[in-house]
Amino acid sequence: MIQAPNGQPLLMAGKPLSEAGAAMILLHGRGATAQSILSLAGELRHPEFVYLAPQAAGNQWYPNRFMTPLAGNEPYLSAALAVVDGLMARLGEAAIPPEKVIVAGFSQGACLALEYAGRNARRYGGVVGFSGGLIGPHGTLWEFSGSLDGTPVFLGCSDVDFHIPATRVEESAAALRRLGGDVTMRLYAGMEHTIVEDELAFVRGMMGGIIG
Repeated sequence: MIQAPNGQPLLMAGKPLSEAGAAMILLHGRGATAQSILSLAGELRHPEFVYLAPQAAGNQWYPNRFMTPLAGNEPYLSAALAVVDGLMARLGEAAIPPEKVIVAGFSQGACLALEYAGRNARRYGGVVGFSGGLIGPHGTLWEFSGSLDGTPVFLGCSDVDFHIPATRVEESAAALRRLGGDVTMRLYAGMEHTIVEDELAFVRGMMGGIIG
């Protein structure tokens, strides 16, 4: 079994890693699995992409809500960020550079994806947060360094999501714009805590911008 940098299973789909021209890292939500988030590969269906879905230990990346003080989610948050970093390194070894990698996630995985991009700002192929926001308590300023250098960033969420306040999505969009991201934010009226076709269509366009 292929393992993620945390020693947990790493599931893969799409083009073989040795042949892929681009990659997407898919981060599952709390209580979910790598298998569940990997199902998006069939929805996004780009023939040149390899999809990598790491499994979190205990089906969660960190134990507490994403808007609690950061110390309450350590050392688990740092370990989760290291998993993404390890996958980026593995893709680099396969000659897939960051500008051809989309880091994406849903719910807790979306929070992790956005936080990783903020803390490791550089040009990516894309950053996608399905129902997520940057991590930290109310009043967090997210004084990240570096630049996303025009990286396409997509944030999609319900305007009444029980887990993700719309204000946090807006704050996250603003912070990532300040960091140089080309941010698109869409708040969907009355949507459940899920992913909808409009979001997938946007990401397909993002993928096409990397490899037409």
